[in-house]
Amino acid sequence: MIEVTVAKLGRDSSTNAFVVILQEKEGERLLPIWIGQTEAESILMEMKGVHPPRPLTHDLCKRLITGLGGSLRRVQITKVKENTYFAELHISMREDVIQVDARPSDSIAIALRLSAPIFAQESLLTAIAVEESSEGEGGAEEPDFGTPGPDLSERPESTEMTGEELQDHLRRLRPEDFGKFSP
Repeated sequence: MIEVTVAKLGRDSSTNAFVVILQEKEGERLLPIWIGQTEAESILMEMKGVHPPRPLTHDLCKRLITGLGGSLRRVQITKVKENTYFAELHISMREDVIQVDARPSDSIAIALRLSAPIFAQESLLTAIAVEESSEGEGGAEEPDFGTPGPDLSERPESTEMTGEELQDHLRRLRPEDFGKFSP
């Protein structure tokens, strides 16, 4: 498992779906995951430090875990099957660690609230190396991923991309492309 962080959160304008982009903590490989609007809003609220007057679902999960004397040790994004990603919450309860099956989007939202590390199976990370671009990132919270383009799954894994080339690559991704990321 490789530790990852939330690098960006944006919307795919071709599908109007939200995408959370995880990046390996000590590297440049990425894991884009299409998520629902509610989960995207919850992740963004936590990233921006916005706290509603009443707890949302992910706030409730945080309160349940801590209220029952537990702690979230880590989140693991474990696999993708038929274009669906799977994750686990690893919750410490006294001497035991309980693994709870969960959606990655919910797991990320909860991990952010509890300052827990997020890990991804190494085989899920794209082998895209990103070079720093001289241009600014711009629109990090809601970039426009544009319309789908040609299939890039035939691109050699060792090919390095500039930041601009990576943005172009992400613009062309569609949810159905996820099954094509096989290391």
